[in-house]
Amino acid sequence: MKNWKHALISGGGSGLGHGLAVRLLRRGTSVSVLDLAVSDERRSALEAAAEQGHARWQFVEANIADETRVGAAVADAVLAFGAPDLAINSAGIGLSRAFSAMRTEDFRRVIEVNLMGSYHFAAAVIPQLRPGARLALVASLAGIVSNYSYSAYGTSKFGVVGLATTLRYEYEPRGIHISCICPPEVKTPLVTQERADGDPVAMDVKLIAGSMELDPACDQMLAGLDAGRWMIIPSFAGKATAFAAQRMPGLFYRFMDTTIRKYMRKHGVPVIS
Repeated sequence: MKNWKHALISGGGSGLGHGLAVRLLRRGTSVSVLDLAVSDERRSALEAAAEQGHARWQFVEANIADETRVGAAVADAVLAFGAPDLAINSAGIGLSRAFSAMRTEDFRRVIEVNLMGSYHFAAAVIPQLRPGARLALVASLAGIVSNYSYSAYGTSKFGVVGLATTLRYEYEPRGIHISCICPPEVKTPLVTQERADGDPVAMDVKLIAGSMELDPACDQMLAGLDAGRWMIIPSFAGKATAFAAQRMPGLFYRFMDTTIRKYMRKHGVPVIS
């Protein structure tokens, strides 16, 4: 188990970011939570975890899509707790919508938050990192395989994987370690919202890689960071899906095409055989 001293986590007010923050606090790591807000319930959970681990935490308001505010928030966090040795960008939004129904402003918003937000976070954090520190960008399994109705989300997460890959090439030789986290669906507030209004074909297709509970997903992600892994994919089903997509792309495409056509018919979407 890695002895992290200061972890800086964007999106730490809910979902995966909050789950990671709680676990790190229990271990005695000081945690800076960057987010738009933190609810009273989640603040209580962070306080309890900090008390258990005899650790400190702070909330710094930040909009990940705002480059200036992210830079200021990171500077404030470092001023209070010192340079981070672990920085995790977990902030993000989802959108499941068929391309034919996509509005330009919605597509742009997903890119601004998920991809440009990852850039803003990395640009603000990397100058603060010392050799031996680790930067982790949370992408998604959708950044490896994408999905039906994921033109915006898949594009943004493929971009995050590409950004993390390039940062790995540039900064590993300088002693700054990079991780890319690509979880399958995890039962977070973001996914709950997506399940409520997402494309029904996409929701069925997502069953291929399965759905994880929050706790085991966070446990596996943190274990991967502790072990210094580059690519962290929680769950056997997630790893198997990524393996098939990367190592057997032709076979995987045919499987996906057959599966998608089946669910399109199920939901009344016209299909040409």
